[in-house]
Amino acid sequence: MSLSFCGNDTAAAYNVDGGILNNGCFVDALNLVPHVFLLFITFPILFIGWGSQSSKVQIHHNTWLHFPGHSFRWILTFILLFVLVCEITEGMVSNGEMNTHHLHLFMPATMGFIAATTSIIYYHNIETSNFPKLLLALLIYWVLAFITKSIKLVKYYDHGVSMSQLRFCITLALVFLYGSLMAVEISVIIFRKYVFFNTPKKVKPPEDLQDLGVRFLQPFVNLLSKATYWWMNGLIVAAHKRPIDLKTIGKLPIATRALTNYLLLKEACEEQKKNEGVPGRRSLSIWRAIYRAYGRPILLSSTFRYLADLLGFAGPLCIYKIVDHLKKPGNPTVNRTMESELEGAGPADKVKFLGVYFLSSKGVLENAYVLAVLLFLALILQRTFLQASYYVAIETGINLRGALLAMIYNKILCLSTSNMSMGEMTLGQINNLVAIETNQLMWFLFLCPNLWAMPVQIIMGVILLYYMLGISALIGASVIALLAPLQYFIATKLAHAQKSTLDYSTERLKNTNEILKGIKLLKLYAWEHIFCNNVEKTRMQELTSLKSFALYTSLSMFMNAAIPIAAVLVTFVSYSYFNPSNLSSAVAFASLSLFNILVTPLFLLSTVVRFTVKALVSEQKLNVFLTSDEISNEGFRGADTSLNGETCKKHSGVHTKAFHRRHALKGQLEGYEQPLRRYIRPRETEDVVVKVTNGSFSWGSSVVNLSNVSIRIPTGRLTMIVGQVGCGKSSLLLATLGEMLKLSGHVYWSKEAENEMNQETSWSAHEIEPVLEATVRTRNSVAYSAQKPWLLNTTVEENITFGGPFIKQRYKAVIDACSLQPDIDLLQFGDQTEIGERGINLSGGQRQRISVARALYQDTSTVFLDDPFSALDIHLSDHLMQEGILKFLREDKRTIALVTHKLQHLTHADWIIAMKDGTIIREGTLKDFQNHDVELYEQWKTLMNRQDQEFEKETEGESLTIQERKTLRRAMYSREAKAQMDDEDEEEDEGDDEEDNMSTVMRLRTKMPWRAFWRYLTSGGFLLLSLLIVSKLFKHSVMVAIDFTLANWTSENNVSQTSSNTTANETLQTTQDYYKMWYIILCSMGIILCLITSLTVEWMGLTAAKILHRNLLNKIILAPVRFFDSTPVGQILNRFSADTNIIDQHIPPTLESLTRSTFLCVSAIGVLLCVTPIFVVALLPFCVAFYFIQKYFRVASKDLQELDDGTQLPLLCHFSETAEGLTTIRAFRHESRFKQHMLELIDANNIAYLFLSAANRWLEVRTDYLGAYIVLTAALASIAYSKYGISPAYVGLGLTYALTLCNYLNWVVRNLADLEVQMGAVKKVNSFLNIESENYEGTMDPSQVPEDWPQQGEIKIHDLCVRYDPTLKPVLKHVKAYITPGQKVGICGRTGSGKSSLSLAFFRMVDIFEGKIVIDGIDISKLPLHTLRSRLSIILQDPVLFSGSIRFNLDPECKCTDDGLWEALEIAQLKNMVKSLPGGLNAMVTEGGENFSVGQRQLFSLARAFVRKSSILIMDEATASIDMATESILQKVVMTAFADRTVVTIAHRVHTILTADLVIVMKRGKILEYDKPENLLAHEGGIFASFVKADM
Repeated sequence: MSLSFCGNDTAAAYNVDGGILNNGCFVDALNLVPHVFLLFITFPILFIGWGSQSSKVQIHHNTWLHFPGHSFRWILTFILLFVLVCEITEGMVSNGEMNTHHLHLFMPATMGFIAATTSIIYYHNIETSNFPKLLLALLIYWVLAFITKSIKLVKYYDHGVSMSQLRFCITLALVFLYGSLMAVEISVIIFRKYVFFNTPKKVKPPEDLQDLGVRFLQPFVNLLSKATYWWMNGLIVAAHKRPIDLKTIGKLPIATRALTNYLLLKEACEEQKKNEGVPGRRSLSIWRAIYRAYGRPILLSSTFRYLADLLGFAGPLCIYKIVDHLKKPGNPTVNRTMESELEGAGPADKVKFLGVYFLSSKGVLENAYVLAVLLFLALILQRTFLQASYYVAIETGINLRGALLAMIYNKILCLSTSNMSMGEMTLGQINNLVAIETNQLMWFLFLCPNLWAMPVQIIMGVILLYYMLGISALIGASVIALLAPLQYFIATKLAHAQKSTLDYSTERLKNTNEILKGIKLLKLYAWEHIFCNNVEKTRMQELTSLKSFALYTSLSMFMNAAIPIAAVLVTFVSYSYFNPSNLSSAVAFASLSLFNILVTPLFLLSTVVRFTVKALVSEQKLNVFLTSDEISNEGFRGADTSLNGETCKKHSGVHTKAFHRRHALKGQLEGYEQPLRRYIRPRETEDVVVKVTNGSFSWGSSVVNLSNVSIRIPTGRLTMIVGQVGCGKSSLLLATLGEMLKLSGHVYWSKEAENEMNQETSWSAHEIEPVLEATVRTRNSVAYSAQKPWLLNTTVEENITFGGPFIKQRYKAVIDACSLQPDIDLLQFGDQTEIGERGINLSGGQRQRISVARALYQDTSTVFLDDPFSALDIHLSDHLMQEGILKFLREDKRTIALVTHKLQHLTHADWIIAMKDGTIIREGTLKDFQNHDVELYEQWKTLMNRQDQEFEKETEGESLTIQERKTLRRAMYSREAKAQMDDEDEEEDEGDDEEDNMSTVMRLRTKMPWRAFWRYLTSGGFLLLSLLIVSKLFKHSVMVAIDFTLANWTSENNVSQTSSNTTANETLQTTQDYYKMWYIILCSMGIILCLITSLTVEWMGLTAAKILHRNLLNKIILAPVRFFDSTPVGQILNRFSADTNIIDQHIPPTLESLTRSTFLCVSAIGVLLCVTPIFVVALLPFCVAFYFIQKYFRVASKDLQELDDGTQLPLLCHFSETAEGLTTIRAFRHESRFKQHMLELIDANNIAYLFLSAANRWLEVRTDYLGAYIVLTAALASIAYSKYGISPAYVGLGLTYALTLCNYLNWVVRNLADLEVQMGAVKKVNSFLNIESENYEGTMDPSQVPEDWPQQGEIKIHDLCVRYDPTLKPVLKHVKAYITPGQKVGICGRTGSGKSSLSLAFFRMVDIFEGKIVIDGIDISKLPLHTLRSRLSIILQDPVLFSGSIRFNLDPECKCTDDGLWEALEIAQLKNMVKSLPGGLNAMVTEGGENFSVGQRQLFSLARAFVRKSSILIMDEATASIDMATESILQKVVMTAFADRTVVTIAHRVHTILTADLVIVMKRGKILEYDKPENLLAHEGGIFASFVKADM
């Protein structure tokens, strides 16, 4: 047909005799004018740019959307574009009805579409560039468009066109839309005084957009960018060049910050209490508060969800109409050459006006191409609304979690100390509230829209199925409904199995932790395999539980896959029974799509119900916690507490109603939570800081802990509080701080403190900075050092400065006073080393000194020290007393309250408070006690003399502190060496390759860990791997065969419906029965294969987990002790905990989901190519787009997941730290600083989670749009191919698979990204599988070694050289010695002289690279390690006991009789003690032997050594950490029970080896002196003589 604007049907097309506006073609041409005008005006501006106007607005984002009615304009424009598409479609269909082409029917609409698109781009640029004068062009355009469309509508009305014609309705809609847009434009110009006004109204950008740190732009971008997450492009592409970190993602917008949401929820709670009108009532419903605070976003999310669900039904309905239309004989879409085919649109569907056809909506929808476009648009809208619903729900959930965490934290800061001490509120409960309960409520909000959207979706689906299939639909739906409870039952069993697995996992981790902590002893005693078997035994129990977990997981996956097949099978078979030869392909594939839609909500409903139940339980737990007792509001305390529910309304600060993200309220946000300053009672006397009168205090129970307390603490003096253990000294300090419940009496603080308090309260919110808190002395800021040291998981420096300013001179003075410099020098990064990180475990003394240093450093007028000397040796105690307390604090004229047991320091006290059984015996000076309480004074004097003697006995050489430093040095030395080795390896690698480091790193980040993936798959076994691949391929082949069979079956039905021949019908009936039979067989096979594949993947995962754990455990057990010195225990434990958990439980379902979604997508593409080969043309751009989307997303998703995980731990740690150090924080009055830090941690975690959620939405929108593109191209290709004889059933099949592809595309990428992250666990485990094992095999066969070797105990050391690692320097250099059988040898020397290295050399724990040790004629280097170590005995410095029975600790190998064990205990003088225990030898030892003292543990070690009956005993500084009494027992036993054995003693105290037969003095790995002790003592200038002299 020839092309012509008005058509060539008749000459009347160009006739204007009846009036120019009565010519339809001219009116359409007139409608082109506004569009051409806009394009002509705007294109040059868009291409030329905006000049320098944009620089006037100083904001860093081009997302400032400040014109009024912005969102309304975008919505109107989207509707306009949709209506214009409808106009184009109607015009093209009408044009098809004409004999010649009439371009005027669709060309103006096409130009209108281009103009509307241009208008929104133009508007967006004007708005973001702030160039409002250019709005004039848009105003003119809307006016012209409105006028021309109005003319068109009027002329249609004049010529009798009515609402029954679609074009009339479209024109009416366009008049309304252009009019609305014109009104919006006019309102913007008038409201803001733009275009025609000289002085436009000034508008300030929102605070978030002025902040350079805010990079989460979802709330600020336009609707299109919001819907498609276009603003995320920059971040996701940039992730490919540089890893995403917290700095990259910036800060949260104000509206989503934890503080804003806390205030919102707090206000909702307050409103609730106010409405109840019951004063003092503490009832709280979190649900009502949530509804009040977050009802609107929940409603918005639910609305989006409803719209998405309703649009979801467009797919099946369009498939039904397309297939039904194509199967009609004489289909106008298939072949338009015959005139009779015009009957497709009936007389009522098309009417001629103005020389062209006007179609009804029914007539347009009869066109298959129109239905294809409609399906595409419905899919785009459905996916957009669905993702919007997800995003809003997730953002609301994150906001709620942030608010709840802030509420919990504020409550923790107000918790009564008795709640914690009496066990009413444990640390575990608080951690559960933070980590579990808040997450349950967050997840409930995520799933909340499903709760009411799913029932509607199910009802709608069933109604449509019933409409298509009748009663058969209800039968099929009932199959799903009846099996849904079974799915719920399986899910419940799955949860139980998971809990059981967790219990076994905890037990296994406990055993593994014991192995790692006692690995040195296990290796020295050759017991590693016994303990390894214990772990394996627990692992087998865990695996049994994991089998249940895997079984229920596979059953759950099987149900998800098999139930739709069963439901469809039952439906179609029953339908064919009720309606023989009546199942059409249109009905079949439309109902198949409906079943696919229906299955998801039916299964998810049980999950949603389960989460709802969990959320209800969590809400109850939170209610109990938030209404628990708070610390008393006593006036004397005056601490900085958070605003609770009762006091919030009394606060005169800003109310939450004032908050809005568009307002600059930074100062108000900071000031809102400033503490209330409580009334401080006036002082009683001028020289007293604290005075208690007739006070009685309790920890909250009915017991009075402190009674009749009347004390005073003088200003600027040293007050000491003394008394027996448990008499209430610590409680007294806490009572004065207001931590205890005051039953009676009064506590007064001095007037000076009150004045300082009033001064502080007069400051503005901006002045109260954490830094200033430490520099301003206030009464209530008491520098408090608790008896049990409390440290933060941060650097040493930050633990000491504790939020105060760093003053170098003061800091150095405090470090010196607490003798911390030597300890700091040993740390890898000095005082910048993080405590608790990198496996650095400080000793009790080191922690105590850091805690005291914190109290000293703070510039407060009052210092409370609770037993600071308890964990320190005598030297350090004396130094701290002299330098820290008497010099540093006293010179500063500070008031000191010191609780102590070191009575020798009483002479320094200005004031003494003596306590007994919770009461005050007396207070006064030491002279007062001497004069008025002679008995108590004499008792003190005796104890002072005893402590002085202990002080004299303490060696100068190696005190407890030196031992602590030695332990630290060993750990740090080995780690530094490892770090050095790693650095050298990296340098070598870099030396070989000169290319840019960043690009190498990025290449590794973007690459899938295929090696780890292959390692995991092969760990499951090649047989299972083959079975998995074959079963998966076979299953999906069968699934495709099922649908092809259905297509063939319904095709035959279509033929039978058109045939009237009886014989032919009988033949067709036979054919249908044949297809039905195969359909049933294939469906049954499909269900069986679903079970096989789900079982196989879980079975393979279980096998892989079992093998990987076994290999890991064996590698760790056989690793050299050097590995454990250089690798933090926490890192090794992580492999056995988090990584093993991922391998056990997370990888199998992810792998199953990935393979299923991948095979479904591949099957869909295969079917589409088979049905319409031309589809390959559309496939190429799809594959390119999909490749780049998944490539960019995987990298960004991995980074964001790591950020999310990485920001969770510090948050949980901060809550735990706060709960543990509550008294310290409140004493220092640092609540506001800790709250601020908590808010920062919550926001850091929330921003990572929000970006991860936005990234997931970014992916899903793009894959959904790609899926919609596939559906559109598949539909168009199928319809076009139908004229070549393709069966309509195959068209239905192709469209059904295209919809499946649309659903599963994003899951392919999501699962791939998840699997990549999870494979990181396999990678980490693999890295440990490559470590070098000890050489357990010797050159001698174990059978060649005599059973009683070593019988004599003779040791010859020949030119021995030893090092810890081939990369390190030797620690022993050419050592020669000879030890005769039965000889007692003492080895001494300063720290680092090589004493312990020599003892380890006997067991080949270190690398003997030169020389040899010969024991009883056998070179130990030739012996198998197990044989060597099992024949020697050793007692280590740090005694190690394992959880289990005493019998197990003494003899894990079960070789010794009970008599032998009792004999060993008797020798160690433990027999009576063990006999008194319930169970005797079977009495249980707790983890680490905590139920025994250190001395008792060391005696158990002695008994253990005796049980072994070895002729050689090594004592490696065995008396270093025990008291004098235990040491004397040990020495006595060695001299008697081991009289006939060779004993080598590494000396801690030199006087312990004076009775030895031989003394070896070492220095720097060499022997300096070697003789009998008496001979060495005779040499006065010798080293040994100097040691002894110093020890005496």
